[in-house]
Amino acid sequence: MNFDLQYMLEISLQIAKFIPITLVLAIISMALAIIIGLVVALIRNSNIFGITQLAGLYISLFRGMPTLVQLFIIYYGLPQLFPSLSTMEAMTAAIIGFSLKESSYLAEIFRAGLNSVDKGQMEAGLATGMKRVQIYSRIILPQAALNALPATGNTFISLIKETSLAFTLGITELFAEGKIIASANMRFFETYLVVGLIYWLLVILYSWIQKYLEIWLSKPLRR
Repeated sequence: MNFDLQYMLEISLQIAKFIPITLVLAIISMALAIIIGLVVALIRNSNIFGITQLAGLYISLFRGMPTLVQLFIIYYGLPQLFPSLSTMEAMTAAIIGFSLKESSYLAEIFRAGLNSVDKGQMEAGLATGMKRVQIYSRIILPQAALNALPATGNTFISLIKETSLAFTLGITELFAEGKIIASANMRFFETYLVVGLIYWLLVILYSWIQKYLEIWLSKPLRR
C-alpha cells in the first residue's frame, strides 16, 4: 500500500474537530490537579503527624498505579461498590482519574517549589507584621510558582498525551476518532501519523504559551 498524502490532508480536519474534547479533558483535569496537588503539598510540609503520612501515601498510591487501571477502577469499579455512581458519565470519570493521577506528581513538584524559597522570607514577613496567609500569597507562592512552572508544564504535556486513554471509557477524542477512521479505511499508518502530528502541534503550542507565562511570572521578581 502506497503512502497517501492526499488521504492525510482529507482526514486531518475530521480528526482535528475533536481537539476541543481533548483540550477540555486536559485543561479541567489539570486545573483540578493543581488545586489538589497544592493542598497535598502544603499538608506534606505541615509536619502534622498522621496527616503528613496520609498525604505521602496518597502520592505513592496514585503515582504507582497505572493511569488506565485508575480509570477502570473509577468508571467500572466504583459503581459496583456505590450504585449511586452508576450514572456517572465517562467524561466525569476520566477527569477524576486524570486529576488524581497528575495531582500526585504536582504535589511533589509544588513541595519542591515551596522548599526552594528562602525560609528567611517567611521570618522577614512575620517581622513586618504580615500574616502567614499574606506572606504565602504575596511572597512565597509567586516565587514557588515560577520555580515549579517548568516541571508543571512537563506534567501538563504528559497529560495532553495521556488523554488518549479516555477512549477506553468510550469517549471519542483525538485518538478515538483516529482509531475509528483507521479501521474504516484500513489505512493505519497515515491515520495514526496524523493523530500523532496533531498531538505534537498541541505540545508545541503549549510550550510557546508556557514560555510567555514564565516571562510574565518573573516580571514582579525583577522589580
